[in-house]
Amino acid sequence: MLDTDTKRRIDTCRDILVGKVPDPKSQVEQITIALIYKFMDDMDLKSEEMGGKRSFFTGQFAKYAWSRLMVPGMGGFDMLERYLDAIARINENPGIPPLFRDIFKNAYLPYRDPETLRGFLKEIDGFRYDHSERLGDAFEYLLSVLGSQGDAGQFRTPRHLIDFMVAIVDPKKDETILDPACGTAGFLISAWKHIRAANTRDRPGDRLTPAERKRLADGIQGYDISPDMVRLSLVNLYLHGFRAPRIHEYDTLTSEARWNDYFDVILANPPFMSPKGGIRPHKRFSVQSKRSEVLFVDYMAEHLTSRGRAGIIVPEGIIFQSQNAYKQLRKLLVESYLVTVISLPAGCFNPYSGVKTSILILDKTLAKQADTIAFFKVENDGFGLGAQRRPIDKNDLPEARAEIAEYLRRLRTGEGMDGFEPTLGRVVAKERIAEGGEWNLSGGGYGEGGGAPTEFPFCSINDIAVEIRAGFASGKSSVDTAGVPHVRPMNISEDGRFVSEGMKRIPEEEFKGREGYALNVGDVLFNNTNSAELVGKTCLIESSLHGGFSNHMTRIRVNRDTCMPYFLALLLHSAWRKGQFMKRATRWVGQAGVNTKSLSTFQIPLPPLSVQKEIVAEIEGYQKIIDGARQVVENYRPHIHIEPEWPMVEILNLVANQPYSLKAGPFGSALRKEFYVPSGYKIYGQEQVIRGDAEYGDYYISEEKYHELESCKVQPGDVLISLVGTCGKTLIVPNNCKPGIINPRLLKLTLDKNKMLPSFFATAFSQDSVMSQVHAMSYGGTMNILSLKVLKGLRLPLPPLDTQRAIVLEIQEEQRLVDTNKELIRRFEAKIKEAIDRVWGKP
Repeated sequence: MLDTDTKRRIDTCRDILVGKVPDPKSQVEQITIALIYKFMDDMDLKSEEMGGKRSFFTGQFAKYAWSRLMVPGMGGFDMLERYLDAIARINENPGIPPLFRDIFKNAYLPYRDPETLRGFLKEIDGFRYDHSERLGDAFEYLLSVLGSQGDAGQFRTPRHLIDFMVAIVDPKKDETILDPACGTAGFLISAWKHIRAANTRDRPGDRLTPAERKRLADGIQGYDISPDMVRLSLVNLYLHGFRAPRIHEYDTLTSEARWNDYFDVILANPPFMSPKGGIRPHKRFSVQSKRSEVLFVDYMAEHLTSRGRAGIIVPEGIIFQSQNAYKQLRKLLVESYLVTVISLPAGCFNPYSGVKTSILILDKTLAKQADTIAFFKVENDGFGLGAQRRPIDKNDLPEARAEIAEYLRRLRTGEGMDGFEPTLGRVVAKERIAEGGEWNLSGGGYGEGGGAPTEFPFCSINDIAVEIRAGFASGKSSVDTAGVPHVRPMNISEDGRFVSEGMKRIPEEEFKGREGYALNVGDVLFNNTNSAELVGKTCLIESSLHGGFSNHMTRIRVNRDTCMPYFLALLLHSAWRKGQFMKRATRWVGQAGVNTKSLSTFQIPLPPLSVQKEIVAEIEGYQKIIDGARQVVENYRPHIHIEPEWPMVEILNLVANQPYSLKAGPFGSALRKEFYVPSGYKIYGQEQVIRGDAEYGDYYISEEKYHELESCKVQPGDVLISLVGTCGKTLIVPNNCKPGIINPRLLKLTLDKNKMLPSFFATAFSQDSVMSQVHAMSYGGTMNILSLKVLKGLRLPLPPLDTQRAIVLEIQEEQRLVDTNKELIRRFEAKIKEAIDRVWGKP
C-alpha cells in the first residue's frame, strides 16, 4: 500500500516542478531520473555498511555521489552545475549496469533555476531505497499522473481494468508474457503480481522457487517505440523487484527483428491512432493494412504460441468497421483466436479520452474447439463516467469476470452451454457471426444490448416491413410558410418525437411526381445519416403530412398484423440510445450512415401483437405523466412582484463595505493551467455556476498561489456570477465550501447582508427584466461577455429584509414542487426504459 508520507513527497516534488516543468510527463521523467540517481548512491552506502565496496560512484565518478551533491553548504549554482554534469555523464560510467545506462540515456534538466533544483532534490533526498513493495506502489502512483500522450492515441489504462483483464487471461508461472506497446509496464506488473498471488502461502510469491522466480522475470517482456516510455518501464519493473527487466525500444509494427519471438500470454492497450498516410509495415502480417489498431491486433494474434492467450483493448473500429482490412481481421479472429468480447462503457478512459472501447479475449486452444463466442457488456466499472471518474457503488466487473470464467470453464471441459444464462452477456454461434460477411463483433447485433436472454424471438426489420424507403435530396429549401414540408434529421428530437418547429420547405413543383414520399399516420421515420452519435434517432408519425422527407431519413412501413408501428419506433430509438447504430454505421468525413441494407438486417425482439399492445399502453401511460410534469418544469419561472414603494438600488451599493467585495477573477497570466496542482485550494469556475454545484470540478492551486491571489478568494454566502458565454448565471457559495478562488470568467460578490440576502439577490438577478438588460449589454463576437462596469450599474429592487425572507421562502416552496416534477420525469423515464429493456432481454 502507498503510505501517505511517500504520496506527499511525490505531490510536493510535482508542486515544486510545475512552475518550470508544466508537462506531467516531463515531471515524471525528472522525478524518475533523480530517484534512480539517489538510489544508486543508497546501494553504494548499503554495500559499504555490509563490508563491501562501492560499485556505482567510484574513481572519477565518485564526485557525483548523491551524498556529495547534498552536502550542507553547497551553493545553489554549484549544485546545479554538479547535477547537470552528473546526469549527462552517468551513462558513461563503466561501473553501472546496462539497465541504469539505459535509464540515463539522453537525460537532461529542462530548467536552470538553482532554487527550484535545491527544493526538488531536498524532497528526493527523503526517499529511501529498501527493495520494498511500497516503493513500487509509490512509482505507480507517480505514473498515474500521466494523461494523454499527444497524437499517438496512447493513454494510461486504469489499474482496475488492467487487473480485470489479467484475471481473465490468468497467466501462469511457467508462461512467457509480452506487452508489445508497454508504456509504463502496467500490464506486466499486474501479471507479475497475479502470478505471485497465485503462488502464495504466507507472503506474496513465497511458493515460487528461486529458479521459478528467475524464469518468470526472464519471461516477462515489453516493447515500446518511445525511449521515454522504455525508461519509465525499466524503472517501474526495477522498483518492483526485477533486477534485469527486459524492456526493448522496438517498433512492433515496422521492425522484423523480433518477428519470430512468440509468447504464451500477450496483454496490451496498443495505440489507436495512425500517423498521416498510415503505418508502413512489412509484408509478414496476415492482414495488409496501414491502420495501427488493425496491425497491432493482427501482430498479437499471430505471435501467440500454440497454447497462447491474449487480452487486448481495442477501439470500436475493430468491432464493426466495414473496410476490408477490418473484416479480414475479424474473420481471422473468429475462426482461429477469439473466445470473448467485452464491451466497456464509453467514459472509462476519461478524462484522457472519451473513446468507446472493447476487450478481446483470445485463446488459440479454446477457439479451435469452440463453435461460439460470448459477448458481455459492462455498463459500470466502479467509477462514474464523467471527467472526474469518482468511485461509485455500481460495478459490473466482478460479475462479468465470474460469468466469463464460467463460460471459459465450460469450453475447456466441453460441458456445453445448456443452462448458462449470463446476466451481462449472451453466447452467439460463430456461423451467425459469419452471416453476411461482415463478421461484426458488436454483441448487440445478435440480440441487442446485452443482458439476460429475451423470452421473445428475434427478427430482422425486413421480416416485419412492407416498405423500407430512403427519402430524396433537395437543394432548394427554406423555412418560409410557403411550399411543401421536407422533413430533415432536425425534426426528430433526442427523446424520439417528431418536431415540426424549423421545418424546411421545398417548392410545390419539386414535390410533383413524388407523392409516394408523403408521410402517413403510423409511418416510422429513421435518421439514416448524421454525425455518428445521432444516427438512428427514430420517431412515429402521428398525423399525416403532405410533404416529403430527405435522403438522410428512412421511412419504414410495417405489417400491422405482426408489429405495431409505435412499438417498432420505441425499439429503434432505444437501440439508438444504447449506441447500437453508432456501431453499425459506415463513417466518412464529419458524418456516418446506416444504409437501407444494413437497417433491413437489424434484429429486434418481436413479442406477440397482444403483448406489444400491453407494452405500448404501459409506456403511453408513463409518457402522459412525463408530459404533464414537463409542462410544469418548462413553464415555471420564479417571479417577484415589485411593489412601487421598494427602492431600486444599483448592485454597487448593495455590496459589503470591505475590500474585494465586488471582484472579478485573476487577470491575464496570473492564473494559467501550468499553475494547477493535483490537490490544494479549489478553483471555482463556470462549470460550478452553470451546474449549480460548488462541489463539482477538481482544479486546484498551491497554498502559495492561493495567498498570491487572495483578493479572489470565495467565502460562504458569496454570490458567484458568470461573466462569459452563459452570462448572468449565479451560484451562492455554500457554508461547507472548500477554500479557493474564482477563475477569470467569474465575478464574486459579497453582499451587505443588512441590506440584501444572497438568496434574494440570486432570485432578483434572475428576473426577466434584469436578464434582458444583461443580454442586451453584453458584448463580444463569438462569445458574450458581461463587463464589471455594466454589472455594477444594474438596479435591483430592495424590499425590507423580512419581506425578502418571505419571498425567498415562498419561492423555495415553489421550487420544491418543481423539483418534485423533475423527479417524476426522471422516475417515469426510467420506467419507460425498464419496460423497453425487458423486451430486449435486460431485466
